[in-house]
Amino acid sequence: MIEINGVTKIFGGGSDAFTALDNLSVTIDSNEFFTLLGPSGCGKTTLLRVIAGFIDPTQGTVQLDGENLVEQPPYKRPVNTVFQSYALFPHLTVAQNIAFGLQMLGRPKSEISSTVDEMLTLVQMAPMADRKTSEISGGQQQRVALARALAPRPKVLLLDEPLSALDFKLRKEMQLELKRLQHETGITFIFVTHDQEEALTMSDRIAVMNAGTIRQIGGPRDIYDHPAERFVADFIGDTNFIEVELVNTSADTARIRLISGKEIDARANPDGPKAGSKVTLAVRPEHATLVDEGEALLPGTLSDVVYFGTDTHYHVALDGGGGDFVVRRQNQPDMAQSRQTGARVGVTFPANVGQVLRD
Repeated sequence: MIEINGVTKIFGGGSDAFTALDNLSVTIDSNEFFTLLGPSGCGKTTLLRVIAGFIDPTQGTVQLDGENLVEQPPYKRPVNTVFQSYALFPHLTVAQNIAFGLQMLGRPKSEISSTVDEMLTLVQMAPMADRKTSEISGGQQQRVALARALAPRPKVLLLDEPLSALDFKLRKEMQLELKRLQHETGITFIFVTHDQEEALTMSDRIAVMNAGTIRQIGGPRDIYDHPAERFVADFIGDTNFIEVELVNTSADTARIRLISGKEIDARANPDGPKAGSKVTLAVRPEHATLVDEGEALLPGTLSDVVYFGTDTHYHVALDGGGGDFVVRRQNQPDMAQSRQTGARVGVTFPANVGQVLRD
Protein backbone atom coordinates (compact mmCIF):
# COMPACT_ATOMS: atom_id res chain seq x y z
CA MET A 1 0.00 0.00 0.00
CA ILE A 2 2.72 2.50 0.95
CA GLU A 3 6.05 2.79 -0.86
CA ILE A 4 8.66 5.10 0.62
CA ASN A 5 11.54 5.51 -1.81
CA GLY A 6 14.85 7.20 -1.02
CA VAL A 7 13.41 9.62 1.51
CA THR A 8 15.92 12.01 3.04
CA LYS A 9 15.11 14.83 5.44
CA ILE A 10 17.73 17.41 6.37
CA PHE A 11 16.93 20.09 8.94
CA GLY A 12 18.93 23.32 8.87
CA GLY A 13 21.84 24.10 6.60
CA GLY A 14 25.59 24.49 6.46
CA SER A 15 27.46 23.40 9.57
CA ASP A 16 24.15 23.18 11.48
CA ALA A 17 22.55 20.72 9.05
CA PHE A 18 21.12 17.59 10.64
CA THR A 19 20.09 14.52 8.63
CA ALA A 20 17.01 13.08 10.34
CA LEU A 21 16.25 10.58 7.54
CA ASP A 22 19.01 9.21 5.34
CA ASN A 23 17.94 7.79 1.95
CA LEU A 24 15.31 5.60 3.60
CA SER A 25 13.16 3.13 1.65
CA VAL A 26 10.45 0.76 2.90
CA THR A 27 7.25 -0.86 1.65
CA ILE A 28 4.25 -1.27 3.96
CA ASP A 29 1.49 -3.70 3.04
CA SER A 30 -2.26 -3.23 3.05
CA ASN A 31 -3.99 -4.25 6.31
CA GLU A 32 -0.66 -4.46 8.12
CA PHE A 33 0.25 -3.43 11.65
CA PHE A 34 3.67 -1.96 10.93
CA THR A 35 5.85 -0.55 13.71
CA LEU A 36 8.71 1.93 13.54
CA LEU A 37 10.89 1.10 16.54
CA GLY A 38 13.99 2.84 17.75
CA PRO A 39 15.59 5.13 20.33
CA SER A 40 14.73 8.80 20.69
CA GLY A 41 16.12 10.84 17.82
CA CYS A 42 16.37 7.93 15.37
CA GLY A 43 13.94 9.52 12.87
CA LYS A 44 10.81 7.44 13.40
CA THR A 45 8.48 10.36 14.22
CA THR A 46 10.01 12.40 11.39
CA LEU A 47 9.16 9.58 8.96
CA LEU A 48 5.61 9.43 10.34
CA ARG A 49 5.21 13.18 9.80
CA VAL A 50 6.53 12.90 6.26
CA ILE A 51 3.83 10.29 5.52
CA ALA A 52 1.18 12.50 7.13
CA GLY A 53 2.33 15.57 5.18
CA PHE A 54 3.32 17.67 8.18
CA ILE A 55 6.95 17.66 6.98
CA ASP A 56 8.19 17.78 3.38
CA PRO A 57 11.10 15.46 2.57
CA THR A 58 14.32 16.99 1.26
CA GLN A 59 14.26 14.31 -1.42
CA GLY A 60 12.45 11.05 -2.18
CA THR A 61 8.84 10.00 -2.71
CA VAL A 62 5.97 8.63 -0.64
CA GLN A 63 3.38 6.70 -2.64
CA LEU A 64 0.00 5.43 -1.48
CA ASP A 65 -1.62 2.94 -3.85
CA GLY A 66 0.74 4.18 -6.56
CA GLU A 67 -0.09 7.87 -6.07
CA ASN A 68 2.65 10.28 -4.98
CA LEU A 69 1.61 12.00 -1.74
CA VAL A 70 4.48 14.46 -1.50
CA GLU A 71 2.64 17.13 -3.50
CA GLN A 72 -0.61 16.73 -1.56
CA PRO A 73 -1.40 18.75 1.60
CA PRO A 74 -2.20 16.77 4.76
CA TYR A 75 -5.97 17.31 4.58
CA LYS A 76 -6.13 15.72 1.11
CA ARG A 77 -4.29 12.56 2.11
CA PRO A 78 -6.38 9.48 3.09
CA VAL A 79 -4.34 9.35 6.29
CA ASN A 80 -5.21 10.17 9.91
CA THR A 81 -2.95 10.58 12.93
CA VAL A 82 -3.38 9.75 16.61
CA PHE A 83 -1.02 11.97 18.59
CA GLN A 84 0.69 11.27 21.88
CA SER A 85 -1.35 14.06 23.52
CA TYR A 86 -4.67 12.84 21.96
CA ALA A 87 -5.58 16.50 21.09
CA LEU A 88 -9.25 16.14 22.09
CA PHE A 89 -11.63 19.07 22.63
CA PRO A 90 -12.26 19.11 26.40
CA HIS A 91 -15.48 21.16 26.13
CA LEU A 92 -17.10 18.67 23.73
CA THR A 93 -18.65 15.33 24.55
CA VAL A 94 -17.19 12.01 23.47
CA ALA A 95 -19.70 11.74 20.63
CA GLN A 96 -19.09 15.35 19.52
CA ASN A 97 -15.32 14.76 19.40
CA ILE A 98 -15.81 11.71 17.18
CA ALA A 99 -18.21 13.63 14.92
CA PHE A 100 -16.00 16.70 14.55
CA GLY A 101 -13.81 15.45 11.70
CA LEU A 102 -16.80 14.15 9.77
CA GLN A 103 -18.51 17.53 10.10
CA MET A 104 -15.41 19.29 8.75
CA LEU A 105 -15.53 16.95 5.75
CA GLY A 106 -19.15 17.93 5.11
CA ARG A 107 -20.59 14.45 5.56
CA PRO A 108 -24.43 14.18 5.77
CA LYS A 109 -25.92 14.27 9.28
CA SER A 110 -27.37 10.78 8.93
CA GLU A 111 -23.96 9.38 7.97
CA ILE A 112 -22.28 11.21 10.85
CA SER A 113 -24.79 9.85 13.35
CA SER A 114 -24.48 6.26 12.19
CA THR A 115 -20.68 6.47 11.99
CA VAL A 116 -20.40 7.91 15.50
CA ASP A 117 -22.58 5.09 16.85
CA GLU A 118 -20.44 2.55 15.02
CA MET A 119 -17.20 4.02 16.37
CA LEU A 120 -18.53 4.21 19.93
CA THR A 121 -19.35 0.51 19.75
CA LEU A 122 -15.99 -0.34 18.15
CA VAL A 123 -13.99 1.30 20.95
CA GLN A 124 -16.47 0.24 23.65
CA MET A 125 -17.34 3.81 24.67
CA ALA A 126 -21.11 3.93 23.95
CA PRO A 127 -22.04 4.39 27.66
CA MET A 128 -19.77 7.47 27.76
CA ALA A 129 -21.12 9.14 24.60
CA ASP A 130 -22.53 12.20 26.40
CA ARG A 131 -19.64 12.71 28.82
CA LYS A 132 -17.16 15.51 28.17
CA THR A 133 -13.66 14.26 27.41
CA SER A 134 -12.34 16.31 30.34
CA GLU A 135 -14.41 14.06 32.61
CA ILE A 136 -13.07 10.67 31.49
CA SER A 137 -9.87 8.76 32.21
CA GLY A 138 -6.67 8.74 30.14
CA GLY A 139 -7.41 5.30 28.74
CA GLN A 140 -10.91 6.38 27.75
CA GLN A 141 -9.52 9.52 26.13
CA GLN A 142 -7.19 7.37 24.10
CA ARG A 143 -10.14 5.30 22.86
CA VAL A 144 -11.95 8.48 21.83
CA ALA A 145 -8.89 9.72 19.95
CA LEU A 146 -8.74 6.40 18.10
CA ALA A 147 -12.46 6.52 17.29
CA ARG A 148 -12.17 10.08 15.96
CA ALA A 149 -9.23 9.12 13.75
CA LEU A 150 -10.97 5.98 12.45
CA ALA A 151 -14.36 7.64 11.78
CA PRO A 152 -13.48 9.04 8.30
CA ARG A 153 -12.25 5.54 7.37
CA PRO A 154 -8.71 6.49 6.33
CA LYS A 155 -6.61 4.05 4.34
CA VAL A 156 -3.76 4.50 6.83
CA LEU A 157 -3.75 5.32 10.54
CA LEU A 158 -0.56 6.81 11.97
CA LEU A 159 -0.01 6.41 15.71
CA ASP A 160 2.73 8.50 17.33
CA GLU A 161 3.54 6.81 20.68
CA PRO A 162 -0.14 6.95 21.74
CA LEU A 163 0.33 4.71 24.80
CA SER A 164 3.26 6.49 26.44
CA ALA A 165 1.09 8.56 28.82
CA LEU A 166 -0.78 5.54 30.20
CA ASP A 167 0.13 3.58 33.31
CA PHE A 168 1.68 0.12 32.96
CA LYS A 169 -1.45 -2.00 33.37
CA LEU A 170 -3.59 0.19 31.10
CA ARG A 171 -0.85 0.26 28.49
CA LYS A 172 -0.91 -3.56 28.42
CA GLU A 173 -4.69 -3.55 27.92
CA MET A 174 -4.51 -0.97 25.14
CA GLN A 175 -1.84 -2.95 23.28
CA LEU A 176 -4.35 -5.76 22.82
CA GLU A 177 -7.12 -3.25 22.08
CA LEU A 178 -5.15 -1.59 19.30
CA LYS A 179 -4.42 -4.93 17.64
CA ARG A 180 -8.11 -5.83 17.86
CA LEU A 181 -9.12 -2.51 16.26
CA GLN A 182 -6.62 -2.95 13.45
CA HIS A 183 -7.88 -6.46 12.76
CA GLU A 184 -11.56 -5.46 12.82
CA THR A 185 -11.20 -2.33 10.67
CA GLY A 186 -8.70 -3.73 8.16
CA ILE A 187 -6.92 -0.35 8.10
CA THR A 188 -3.14 -0.20 7.78
CA PHE A 189 -1.64 0.94 11.09
CA ILE A 190 1.81 2.56 11.26
CA PHE A 191 2.83 2.70 14.90
CA VAL A 192 5.77 4.64 16.34
CA THR A 193 7.32 3.55 19.64
CA HIS A 194 10.62 3.23 21.48
CA ASP A 195 9.12 0.44 23.62
CA GLN A 196 10.34 -2.93 22.35
CA GLU A 197 7.61 -4.84 24.21
CA GLU A 198 4.87 -2.80 22.50
CA ALA A 199 6.44 -3.54 19.14
CA LEU A 200 6.78 -7.27 19.77
CA THR A 201 3.24 -7.55 21.17
CA MET A 202 1.29 -5.82 18.41
CA SER A 203 3.22 -5.80 15.16
CA ASP A 204 2.96 -7.86 12.01
CA ARG A 205 6.35 -6.43 11.03
CA ILE A 206 8.86 -4.16 12.74
CA ALA A 207 11.37 -1.73 11.25
CA VAL A 208 14.20 -1.11 13.71
CA MET A 209 15.60 2.38 13.12
CA ASN A 210 18.80 4.13 14.14
CA ALA A 211 20.36 7.42 13.01
CA GLY A 212 17.79 8.01 10.29
CA THR A 213 18.14 4.57 8.70
CA ILE A 214 16.34 1.24 8.93
CA ARG A 215 18.69 -1.38 10.32
CA GLN A 216 16.41 -4.41 9.99
CA ILE A 217 12.82 -5.24 8.98
CA GLY A 218 11.01 -8.43 9.95
CA GLY A 219 8.34 -10.10 12.03
CA PRO A 220 8.63 -9.88 15.84
CA ARG A 221 10.02 -13.40 16.22
CA ASP A 222 12.49 -12.93 13.37
CA ILE A 223 13.75 -9.62 14.77
CA TYR A 224 14.12 -11.08 18.27
CA ASP A 225 15.61 -14.48 17.39
CA HIS A 226 17.64 -13.47 14.31
CA PRO A 227 19.00 -9.93 14.78
CA ALA A 228 21.09 -8.89 11.81
CA GLU A 229 23.55 -6.72 13.71
CA ARG A 230 24.70 -5.78 17.19
CA PHE A 231 22.55 -2.64 17.43
CA VAL A 232 19.35 -4.61 16.75
CA ALA A 233 20.29 -7.39 19.16
CA ASP A 234 21.13 -4.86 21.86
CA PHE A 235 18.00 -2.75 21.39
CA ILE A 236 15.50 -5.63 21.23
CA GLY A 237 15.39 -7.42 24.56
CA ASP A 238 18.25 -8.39 26.88
CA THR A 239 21.27 -9.98 25.23
CA ASN A 240 24.63 -11.39 26.23
CA PHE A 241 27.49 -10.47 23.89
CA ILE A 242 30.53 -12.75 23.81
CA GLU A 243 33.68 -12.41 21.74
CA VAL A 244 34.36 -15.70 19.93
CA GLU A 245 36.51 -17.00 17.09
CA LEU A 246 34.88 -18.05 13.85
CA VAL A 247 36.23 -21.50 12.95
CA ASN A 248 34.28 -22.03 9.72
CA THR A 249 30.94 -21.28 8.09
CA SER A 250 28.51 -23.18 5.86
CA ALA A 251 25.23 -21.69 4.58
CA ASP A 252 23.63 -20.02 7.60
CA THR A 253 25.57 -21.95 10.28
CA ALA A 254 28.88 -21.04 11.87
CA ARG A 255 31.27 -23.14 13.93
CA ILE A 256 32.65 -20.96 16.72
CA ARG A 257 35.34 -21.35 19.39
CA LEU A 258 34.51 -19.93 22.80
CA ILE A 259 36.99 -18.28 25.17
CA SER A 260 37.01 -21.56 27.11
CA GLY A 261 38.34 -23.35 24.00
CA LYS A 262 35.14 -25.35 23.46
CA GLU A 263 33.41 -25.29 20.08
CA ILE A 264 29.71 -25.08 19.25
CA ASP A 265 27.50 -24.27 16.26
CA ALA A 266 25.70 -20.93 16.00
CA ARG A 267 23.46 -19.14 13.52
CA ALA A 268 25.17 -16.83 11.04
CA ASN A 269 24.20 -14.35 8.35
CA PRO A 270 25.17 -15.54 4.85
CA ASP A 271 27.03 -12.26 4.18
CA GLY A 272 28.74 -12.31 7.58
CA PRO A 273 32.42 -12.47 8.58
CA LYS A 274 34.84 -15.05 7.23
CA ALA A 275 36.51 -17.96 9.03
CA GLY A 276 39.37 -17.13 11.39
CA SER A 277 38.08 -13.72 12.40
CA LYS A 278 37.03 -12.55 15.84
CA VAL A 279 33.25 -12.03 15.96
CA THR A 280 30.51 -11.25 18.45
CA LEU A 281 28.04 -13.93 19.52
CA ALA A 282 24.63 -12.90 20.92
CA VAL A 283 22.85 -15.25 23.34
CA ARG A 284 19.53 -14.39 24.96
CA PRO A 285 19.51 -14.90 28.77
CA GLU A 286 16.47 -17.22 28.62
CA HIS A 287 18.27 -19.51 26.15
CA ALA A 288 21.13 -20.22 28.56
CA THR A 289 21.26 -22.50 31.61
CA LEU A 290 23.19 -22.18 34.85
CA VAL A 291 25.11 -25.42 35.52
CA ASP A 292 27.92 -26.81 37.62
CA GLU A 293 31.39 -25.72 36.58
CA GLY A 294 32.33 -29.13 35.14
CA GLU A 295 29.31 -29.18 32.78
CA ALA A 296 29.83 -25.67 31.45
CA LEU A 297 30.63 -24.31 28.02
CA LEU A 298 31.74 -21.17 29.83
CA PRO A 299 32.89 -21.50 33.46
CA GLY A 300 32.86 -18.57 35.86
CA THR A 301 31.87 -17.22 39.26
CA LEU A 302 28.33 -16.33 40.32
CA SER A 303 28.59 -12.60 41.02
CA ASP A 304 24.95 -11.65 41.64
CA VAL A 305 21.44 -13.10 41.89
CA VAL A 306 18.53 -10.73 41.14
CA TYR A 307 14.93 -11.74 41.88
CA PHE A 308 12.29 -10.20 39.57
CA GLY A 309 9.15 -12.03 40.72
CA THR A 310 8.41 -13.81 37.45
CA ASP A 311 12.04 -14.87 37.00
CA THR A 312 15.50 -14.69 38.51
CA HIS A 313 18.63 -13.34 36.80
CA TYR A 314 21.95 -15.02 37.57
CA HIS A 315 25.01 -12.89 36.75
CA VAL A 316 28.12 -14.93 36.01
CA ALA A 317 31.59 -13.37 35.76
CA LEU A 318 33.13 -15.52 33.04
CA ASP A 319 36.68 -16.80 33.35
CA GLY A 320 39.38 -15.39 31.09
CA GLY A 321 37.98 -11.86 31.00
CA GLY A 322 34.84 -12.97 29.20
CA GLY A 323 32.74 -10.35 30.96
CA ASP A 324 29.35 -10.63 32.64
CA PHE A 325 26.87 -13.23 31.38
CA VAL A 326 23.23 -13.20 32.53
CA VAL A 327 21.14 -16.37 32.75
CA ARG A 328 17.39 -15.92 33.16
CA ARG A 329 15.40 -18.65 34.90
CA GLN A 330 11.62 -18.59 35.23
CA ASN A 331 10.52 -18.89 38.83
CA GLN A 332 8.32 -21.74 39.99
CA PRO A 333 6.23 -21.94 43.18
CA ASP A 334 8.41 -22.51 46.25
CA MET A 335 11.52 -22.77 44.08
CA ALA A 336 14.51 -22.75 46.44
CA GLN A 337 17.53 -20.55 45.83
CA SER A 338 20.20 -23.24 45.56
CA ARG A 339 23.21 -21.17 44.45
CA GLN A 340 24.91 -18.40 46.36
CA THR A 341 27.05 -15.53 45.12
CA GLY A 342 30.74 -16.36 45.00
CA ALA A 343 30.11 -19.97 43.99
CA ARG A 344 31.92 -21.54 41.04
CA VAL A 345 29.34 -22.22 38.33
CA GLY A 346 29.08 -22.30 34.57
CA VAL A 347 26.92 -21.38 31.62
CA THR A 348 25.74 -23.64 28.83
CA PHE A 349 23.37 -23.20 25.90
CA PRO A 350 22.22 -25.41 23.01
CA ALA A 351 23.78 -25.32 19.57
CA ASN A 352 22.31 -22.81 17.13
CA VAL A 353 20.64 -20.56 19.72
CA GLY A 354 23.48 -18.04 19.51
CA GLN A 355 23.62 -15.55 16.65
CA VAL A 356 26.89 -14.41 15.06
CA LEU A 357 26.53 -10.68 14.47
CA ARG A 358 27.98 -8.09 12.18
CA ASP A 359 28.90 -4.87 14.00
